[in-house]
Amino acid sequence: MNIVLLEPEIPANTGNIGRSCVASGATLHLIKPLGFSIDDRDIKRAGLDYWPALKVRYYSNFLDFIANNNALIYMVTTKAKTVYTDAQFTKDSFIMFGKESAGIPETILKDYRAECIRIPMTPGSRSLNLSNAVSIVMYEALRQNDFIGLQKSGHLF
Repeated sequence: MNIVLLEPEIPANTGNIGRSCVASGATLHLIKPLGFSIDDRDIKRAGLDYWPALKVRYYSNFLDFIANNNALIYMVTTKAKTVYTDAQFTKDSFIMFGKESAGIPETILKDYRAECIRIPMTPGSRSLNLSNAVSIVMYEALRQNDFIGLQKSGHLF
């Protein structure tokens, strides 16, 4: 699984997403510019001690990301007509999220119309918190792939 953040702005959200990526075995792809320093204490606090275990890749811009990744990219946007549960995720899927203040630019979305997916919300709701949205879609993708590589049972004391 691959989670892609396009120009993330809030370090705490990115830290939370990084922690979720470690727990789920996903790779985090960060497309610059970032709205914070990767050494920001807020990103490390949100990511706790998971941050050193994170598989993370950085790209100078969207075109750099595309040039280095040849795979289907689902784009999560409030502008999509397709619900995320209707997508057919593979274990190698890329799931892209835009920056907190603006989402994924329409100049990008227009070229990926068929890969745009949305999380249903009440009419008038602008968006969900980015780290919550990532978790919702990420775990649906993992569920569709039988949570491959994840521990699916625990032990009750």
